Amino acid sequence: MPPTPIADRYGSFFHLAHEHQVIFYYMGYFSQHIVAAMADAVKLQLEVTGVAGPTRRKLFSCFIEMAQNIVHYSADALTSPTQREGEVRHGAVCIRRENDGSFLLLCANPVEARIAEELRGKLEALRSMTLDEIKQAYRKTLREETPEGSKGAGIGLLTVARDAREPLEFDFDAAESAGGASVFYLKAAI
Repeated sequence: MPPTPIADRYGSFFHLAHEHQVIFYYMGYFSQHIVAAMADAVKLQLEVTGVAGPTRRKLFSCFIEMAQNIVHYSADALTSPTQREGEVRHGAVCIRRENDGSFLLLCANPVEARIAEELRGKLEALRSMTLDEIKQAYRKTLREETPEGSKGAGIGLLTVARDAREPLEFDFDAAESAGGASVFYLKAAI
């Protein structure tokens, strides 16, 4: 029996996700409520599939930090860019199981040029640090006051870098976005 037109048009996405062992994927608008619902689903899925406790905690922590960064910094917002609570912003997050049993977390969202340069500087510095240096910077940041205008004092990227099993990978693509923003991509291997 030939596939239905729906399968012809959308089946390739599902096959591709299955082929790449995607266990969670969301693209759309993020809010605190949506992040909480996604977190419940991810947490349950990791528990049910028997992911070891330490790996599950790292995955969950990194997932939350990546989703929070989208909520706070995505340039594509339904709410006012100056709004500090109740933000609703666009992005994507993906969790993928690797053949060796490890996981990849990926996120993408548009960012303004100023934010892109700040992210690039922070991420390049993180990539040059040892794990001990990242842990030390994490503890130091926890003790410091949150800078004016910051929504987390950079603790999110430190958390992801601390929990990743290899240096974070990132990229910016101006061609994929409009209005002077670039799409920011971040990958963490857990």
